[in-house]
This record gives sequence, C-alpha cells and structure tokens, in this order.
Amino acid sequence: MKQPPTPHSRRIRVQFHRDGFRLGDPRIQPAAPDTTAEPDVSDNVDVLIVGSGPAGNLLGAHLSQFPTVTTMLVERRPGRLELGQADGIACRTVEMFESFGLSRKLLEEAYWVNETSFWRPATDNRENIVRTGRIQDVEDGLSEFPHVIVNQARIHDYLLDFMERSRTRLVPDYSFEFLDLEVNRAREYPVTAQLRDVRSSEVRTVHAKYVVGADGARSNVRRAIGRELYGDSAGHAWGVMDILAITDFPDIRLKAAIQSAESGSILLIPREGGYLVRLYVDLGEVDESNRAEVRSRTAEQIIEIANQVLHPYTLDVQEIAWWSVYEVAQRVTDGFDDVAGFDLDPRVFIAGDACHTHSAKAGQGMNISMQDALNLGWKLSSVLQGLADPSLLETYSLERQPTAQQLIDFDREWSTMMAAGPRDPNHPERGGVDPEELQEYFTRSGKYTAGLGIRYAPSRLTGQGEAQLLATGFEVGTRIHSFPVTRVSDAKHLELGHVHRADGRFRVYLFSDEDETAFVQLCDWLERDPTSPIVRHTPAGWNIDDVIDVRGIVQRPHRDVGLHELPNLLRPRTGSHGLIDQEKVFSSVTRSGELFNARGIDRKQGAVVIVRPDQYIADVLALNDFNGLSGYFDGVLRLV
Repeated sequence: MKQPPTPHSRRIRVQFHRDGFRLGDPRIQPAAPDTTAEPDVSDNVDVLIVGSGPAGNLLGAHLSQFPTVTTMLVERRPGRLELGQADGIACRTVEMFESFGLSRKLLEEAYWVNETSFWRPATDNRENIVRTGRIQDVEDGLSEFPHVIVNQARIHDYLLDFMERSRTRLVPDYSFEFLDLEVNRAREYPVTAQLRDVRSSEVRTVHAKYVVGADGARSNVRRAIGRELYGDSAGHAWGVMDILAITDFPDIRLKAAIQSAESGSILLIPREGGYLVRLYVDLGEVDESNRAEVRSRTAEQIIEIANQVLHPYTLDVQEIAWWSVYEVAQRVTDGFDDVAGFDLDPRVFIAGDACHTHSAKAGQGMNISMQDALNLGWKLSSVLQGLADPSLLETYSLERQPTAQQLIDFDREWSTMMAAGPRDPNHPERGGVDPEELQEYFTRSGKYTAGLGIRYAPSRLTGQGEAQLLATGFEVGTRIHSFPVTRVSDAKHLELGHVHRADGRFRVYLFSDEDETAFVQLCDWLERDPTSPIVRHTPAGWNIDDVIDVRGIVQRPHRDVGLHELPNLLRPRTGSHGLIDQEKVFSSVTRSGELFNARGIDRKQGAVVIVRPDQYIADVLALNDFNGLSGYFDGVLRLV
C-alpha cells in the first residue's frame, strides 16, 4: 500500500496560507511532484476514466485533488467540447458545484429559471394558445440555490479548469478511443485496457486498478463488461434546437410548457446570455413505418411546426446554433459495475449515460450523471488512499442503480404527459391531458426535478435514523439541507452546508445541547479516546481533521461565545506550522433565522449529524451515543 501523503498535500481548501504564506491565486494549488512530466499513456494508473463528459469530468475533478492517486482521463474527441446538448442544472447540482468552489462562476453566467408558464388552446378559438398558469419554478426553502441553464460545454470547462488548478494538474488525453479490456484480479493492476490513438491508429495498453466508463449511451466499456441497457422506446420523436429569433411570444424569456390543439407541444427553455432559446418541438408518434421520414425532418420543417404550435404568435428564426431530432427512450442497466452479483470486488464501473438514458425534457440527465460520479469518486479516493476496504466500492451500484431507475420512471411519466396533448372539453373521448393536470404534476414533482428527491436506503453507509427525532430537518439518507449560521471567530454570515467541500472527507456536525455539557464531553472523547473514530481511522502524520472533519454549532449568539472556552477539537492545530484553525464553530443565530428551529433540532438534547463525503446524511445520533458514532465509522473505514 502507498504511504499516506503529507497532510498538507491532500486537497484544496477554502482556507489558505495554512502551510506558509504564498502569493497568487489561492485556487491554483502548488503542483505535486512529477506532475510536470509528459504523460505516458502506457503507464500503470490507479484509475482510467473513459469519456470526458459531465460524469467523467466531475470524477476527474474529484480525483485530481489527491496526489497519491494516479488518474488518466481519455477522450475520443480531439479537444474540449465546444457545443453541448444538455443544459439544465438542478439546484442539487449547483450545491455540488459549490462544494468544488465553482458555483459563483456558474451562477454569474447561467440563465436562472425563476418561473414556468403553461399555455393551452383558447376555449373560444382552439387554433390560438393562451396562458393558463405561471408558477414559481422552485419552491421556496428547497435549496439556497436556483435551477439554472447553461451550455454543457461550459460545465465541462469549469471542471476541466478545476483539474488543471489541482495538485495533479490533470489534463485529459484527447484523441484516444477505448477498444476493449480484460480483468485479472491476481495482478496489482487487474484491468488491462486497449486504447487506439485516432490520429495514428496506434494501439496502446494501459494497466489500471480501476476503470470507469463514462463514455455515453453507446458505451464500449459497458459492452466490455457484458452489461446492457434495458427498457423501451416511448415511440415519440422531438426536434430540439437552440435558436436566436425575433418573436412576439410574450414568455420567450420564461420556461414554458405549451400545448396546441392539433400541432403538438413545445417545451421552451430560455438559455444563458439573454437572447438564446431552446425549443423541444413535438414531432409526433414514431414507428417502423414512419421513423425514416421523421428522422429526416429538416430544421426548417421543425421551425414551421413551432410556428403552428405558437399561433397566433410568430417565431422568426435568425440563426440556429444547434439542432437535432431524437426519439424518447427510457433505458437502464441492471448494475453499474462488472461483478454482476458475484462475490468479487468490482474493478470496472460505468456512470452517466453509459448506464441510463432518457428524454432531455425532465432536465435530469447531466445532473444524475454527475451525482453518479461524485458517489463513485469519494469511494475510489478512500480505497486508493488506504482509508477504506475495497468492498466499499460495492455500494456504488447498490446506491446508484435504484436512483437511475427512479429517474427512468419519472421521465416516462413526464414525457408521456408532454406528448399526450391537451384534452378537448368538447371531445373528451379523444383523450389527452388537462393543462391543469400538467401544471399540478409539474408542481408536485418540483422536489425531484430540483435534484432533491434522492434518499438512500439503510446500508453500511446510511443508518436507520433511530434518533431522527433529534434533528427532523436533517433526514437520514438525503442530502444535507443547508441553513445560514454565524461563524463565531469572525462573525461571518454563511451557509453551513458550504463548509462541506468535495474533498473526500466525512463531516460530523455537533449541534449543542442546552447547557453544552454533552457537547463538550463528546468533543473531548473524539479528540483523545482510543475508541474515538478520529483516533481509530486517522493515519499517523495526518491532521486531526484529514479524514473526519468535525464542526460545532452552538445555540448561543456568536458574541456570547469565547473562542478560548471551546474544546480543543474545534480549535485544532493543523498544517506544517501547527497553526490553529479558528473556523470550525458556528452560532445557530443569524439575521436570517435560527437553525435549531428551522431544522427541527432538539434544543435540550442537541444532536450529531454525520454527513458522507458526497453531502448525504449518513445518520443522526444523540450526543452521548459514543458507541453509535464509533460503530458507524468502523463499518466504513479501516483501522490504522
């Protein structure tokens, strides 16, 4: 096993100067040794990622933070993506981007989806459409972040730039196509992968401990491990285009679901920049008799249909940035790794479109794909650093495959409703969907479309929630729902969830009891006791918070708390100079409200909230449940 890295070499931090003063942009980390050498695609690597899409890039961004983990990212394209197809970024994904320090740039550039309007045929003249509703797109209180729209290529750019600033200076190897692989678990590097240089046709060999196929719906990695996509085509086609147009349609800068009487439907999505608009135009049902004809529709024909749907409004297209015709299909694999239920540690994984495909109209594909990657990424980095046993990787498929199936089921319902057309009150026998029903379904599904509907089932990573009543607003199995707090050291008003970085660490949030007695006792036990998970699972020479980062939240106003009266665990010495980290304690009282009230935390008893590296709540425990705290981490991490 590799030696653990020096503590200050492991990750990017919001804080800097910990290991000594340095000039320049703090987001650019000092390069780790050997990162300036020319990469050799024949080298042995820890992780080979195939595909530089949303899933592959996010996985690469996560792994790029660990100098002791050698990562290779290969992509068949000759360079960065210039124009992507996906565009919807759910609230949960913006939360993830915040954990990488990327949310501010995303929010500045993106279109914010604030409201959604609904249009249907007019009752007095069904050839015309009229607005029937206009609602808030994301319900208040679901997230501190909005639902936004930005070109997929820009999402790639943010993640690729992050990799280049990280300690390993990870850059994809472009123009390499994956051909095949074989697995021999008796070897130190069990996976042998064949790559072809598309420029020279030369075949290269890479030996890897793990391979991740993030290579899209036609994944060759999926084929190589014998996995298949299962499901059906919905038998419905849509034309999609990004356009610059002159129009008198009043909701051109609002997300809009538009149903016409006879010409089909449009889902209209405004894009970033103030002028660009995406249209999903209904092209009707598809079968073998008309598939070729529908597939051959031109951009001009799609625009003509769009004008028919929008009548009496007009759409004068000045420029088409991109367009395509596609059929809706909902498919998912029965597993996301190569073990297929056998008693073996998985060595090959698939993520994103390689393991689930669906329509684009629910806006979930890119989002779910990046969540796949973060789920897998922290598990790979934990195993490869020797912090966890390889059996941890079995949980990737166990958690993400049901999530993908949930996505497929939702997409099938939403796509069917969008394709059904409006019900004609004069001819109910023709079927269709009432516009009010469409709007109600959209509202009811808001939590899911915001990316917040995932709840992991109890497992070795997610507890039973037997003490859930101590913190009812932090639901076990769901992502941690942030709320404003006041940092005690400098009175800064910030979101508690934003201290959680995508750096592979667990977070343990200690919410104090009424008199802070149990709070202090738990801190002392965590710092020194031989049965403490910090003592048991932190390698020698690492900082006390390098594996499990503990944060304290007290009920007193910040001005009533003296830093020097706090437990040493919450003011740890850290880094090469042994400086004191003063930023681990927060007051629940802010100008925006009070966290204990907002998240249902028991004021008398307090609570412990364990949060996994991917920001999902692992368990809620009592402050005096020392055995429960140790038992959880003993089930996830190795002893040191």
